[in-house]
Amino acid sequence: MRPVSRDVYPFDGRRLDLGGHGLHYLDEGAGPPVLMVHGNGTWSFAYRALVLGLRDAYRCVVPDLMGMGRSDKPGDDQYEYTLDRRVEDLDQLVMSLGLEGVTLVGHDWGGMVAMAWARRRPECIRRFVMMNTVAFRNPAHLPLPPSMTIMRSPLGPLLVRGLNLITRGMMWRGTARPMPRDVVRAHMAPYDSWANRVAVHRFVQDVPMKPGDRAWGTIGATEAALTELAKDRPALLCWGLRDFLVKPGYLDAWIRHWPGAEVQRLPEAGHFLLEDAPDQVIKLVRDFLVRTDGAVR
Repeated sequence: MRPVSRDVYPFDGRRLDLGGHGLHYLDEGAGPPVLMVHGNGTWSFAYRALVLGLRDAYRCVVPDLMGMGRSDKPGDDQYEYTLDRRVEDLDQLVMSLGLEGVTLVGHDWGGMVAMAWARRRPECIRRFVMMNTVAFRNPAHLPLPPSMTIMRSPLGPLLVRGLNLITRGMMWRGTARPMPRDVVRAHMAPYDSWANRVAVHRFVQDVPMKPGDRAWGTIGATEAALTELAKDRPALLCWGLRDFLVKPGYLDAWIRHWPGAEVQRLPEAGHFLLEDAPDQVIKLVRDFLVRTDGAVR
C-alpha cells in the first residue's frame, strides 16, 4: 500500500487478528458507538470527515474490510472473500470491542455487510444511518449497469486487477465534482498492485444477480428482516441524488422497507456524498444522533 499523508488521514489505527490475518480499524473518540462500514473500491478513508465530525461525542469504529485499506490482503488460498465471511469478520470485531447500542452506518456494499450483520445481532443495534447503499435484492426495474457483467466476465481479472478500473471508475464518476488529487490518491493507495486488488475483484464477483449465486440467500434473508429491524429503531436515509450507480430508485426501495425513516436527499451530491457535501452530511447525521439520544452537541 502506498503511504497516505496524515494531512488527509490523521488517525492511528488498530489491528485485530482474525485467523492469522490482520484487520485494520479506527477507534476514535468516546461515547455511544458509531460503527461505519465502507463499500468497494475504497476503505475507512471514505469516512474520515464523519469520524472527525463525531469523535468529540461518539466512539467511531471504522474497519477496513479484509483485503482493503490497511487490512491484510490475503490470497484466495488463505481467505474466502464472501459476504458471509465479511459479516463474520464484522461480528468478531464488534464482539472483541464489546460494542452495545450501536449506530450502524453503511455506504455502498458496506450497507449490505452492515445490515446482514444487524440481522445476526439485532440486540446490539440502537439505530441506523444508510447512505447510497443496498441491503436487498436488486429491484427488477433497476437493472445493474452493463459494467457489472463485464467486470464479472473472463475479462474481469484484466480490467479489475490489471487496469484497476473499479477504483479508477469510482474516483472518476463517484462524485458530482472532481475530488482533489491528494484525496483521489488516498482512496486508491491500498490498491497499487494486482495482488492488492484481489478484494476489489471478489467484491464485484460476490454481488448476487440470480438465484443460486453464493450470496443470494443471505441477501434474501436480510431483505426479509429489514422492516422488523427498523420497526422500533430510528433510521436515517441520507442520499446523494447524482449517484451514477446506486440511483434514487434504490432510495425508494429503502423507503418501502423503512416507511418511518427520516429521509434526507442531497441534490448536488453523488455516490460519495461525504466527498461532495461533507459538512452537510455531518450536520444531518449529528443532528439525527442528538435527537435520538440526547448526546451533547
